[in-house]
Amino acid sequence: MNSTPLDHMLLVFHIDERRHALHMNVVQRVLPMVDVAPLPSAPAVVSGIVDVAGRIVPVMDLRRRFSLPARESRVSDVLILARTAASTVALPADGVVGVAECPQARRTGADTIVPGIECLSGVAQLDDGVVLIHDLDAFLSLHEQAQLARALRESEVRA
Repeated sequence: MNSTPLDHMLLVFHIDERRHALHMNVVQRVLPMVDVAPLPSAPAVVSGIVDVAGRIVPVMDLRRRFSLPARESRVSDVLILARTAASTVALPADGVVGVAECPQARRTGADTIVPGIECLSGVAQLDDGVVLIHDLDAFLSLHEQAQLARALRESEVRA
C-alpha cells in the first residue's frame, strides 16, 4: 500500500492535561469555539450541533466519552472539524498543540495496550511524550449512530 505524506502526520490537541491526536488526513480545519445548539434525542456523547458555512455538524464530546469532568466552554477553546466515513463532525478541544510527524514504527495499536477500547486507533510516541490517536469512525456505537441520524432528521423537520 502506498502511503501519502499525511499518513505520518498527526494533529495534536489537548483536553485538560491529556494530549490527543487525529490523523491529518481526516482533519478539515480548526475553528474558534462557537455556541453549540442542543440536539434533542441525540446520544449522550453528542453535545449538540453547530452551523459551519450553512452545514449542520454534530459536536462529539471527548470529555463525555472518556468520563472527564465537564466544564463550560472558554474563549480559547477550539472546534476541530474532521471527516468520518459517513460525515463531518466537530470535536471541542482546549487547544491545538500542533502538527507532529509520527511514522508507523512509533505507533502502537490500541488493542496492544488496552484491548477492547474501540474509539482509539492507537498511541503515538512523540519526542515530547505519548498521545492517544482517535478513530472517529469508531467513536459512536451503531446504536449511537442510528440515534444521531434520527435526531438530525428530527432537527431538520423542526427547522
